[in-house]
Amino acid sequence: MQLGMIGLGRMGRNMAARIRRAGHDVIGYDKNPAVSDTADLPALVAALEAPRAVWVMLPAGAITAGVLGELRDLLDPGDIVIEGGNSRFSDDAVNAVSLAERGIGYLDCGVSGGVWGLDNGYGLMVGGDEASVERLMPVFDALRPDGPREEGFVHAGGVGAGHYAKMVHNGIEYGLMHAYAEGWELLEASDVVSDVRGCFKAWSRGTVVRSWLLDLAVQALDDSPHLAEVSEYTTDSGEGRWTLDEAVEHAVPMPVLAAALFARYSSRQENSPTMRMVSALRGQFGGHKVEQAPS
Repeated sequence: MQLGMIGLGRMGRNMAARIRRAGHDVIGYDKNPAVSDTADLPALVAALEAPRAVWVMLPAGAITAGVLGELRDLLDPGDIVIEGGNSRFSDDAVNAVSLAERGIGYLDCGVSGGVWGLDNGYGLMVGGDEASVERLMPVFDALRPDGPREEGFVHAGGVGAGHYAKMVHNGIEYGLMHAYAEGWELLEASDVVSDVRGCFKAWSRGTVVRSWLLDLAVQALDDSPHLAEVSEYTTDSGEGRWTLDEAVEHAVPMPVLAAALFARYSSRQENSPTMRMVSALRGQFGGHKVEQAPS
């Protein structure tokens, strides 16, 4: 099968390589000419045989929207666009309607696997109509992990379902990471545990908390035993916020995600205003010592 891949960054480049490994023809475009197979989007479309399939793997928001707008004018009826970035699910309906006006199909695909996906495969969550999903199944099969299809791929539902599933996946990820992080901090604070990294390693096989994230935590501790070189500043790419928005909309309690998300915000504050007020109040009502901030 032939596929156009737009966006050859860390994810897109590795995805294209994995698809090629499976024997498919991938023609890539990226604004960086050093990694691009074509000079621009019109050249990419011209290089693909109709009916075309084009995968967009770009940062969510204005960049993706701009490229989809260009593709709308360049592609022909019967072509399909797969939007695989971490976009908000509510954008998908707008994109699908816009492309459908030109007879162009649309699938949204949540992709999980990070930089390890080239060798391990990617978890895929797809939204869109059944016929389009079946048409692109050779590509999905090339990307997903080896083994039963249902253990790495799901046609989650109609347009938007793929990105919605990926959003919830990432919300769960926030909570899992924070639980491991809190456990690590407590072990580090203990005066009876001397091998914190060893505890994490011992949990990685046979215990109920074993997971790939735990394996990655062990690797991080191998690289930096006490994480002294790692900044506490932690970003978020939007999915955690969106998941919490949906939780409020549907009255679904998600206290673990909320705590993990707000902890990321706290990590960006060198001197938290909230905690300064807490310290001041303790001093007011209890006479507790109030530490002075450095000048």
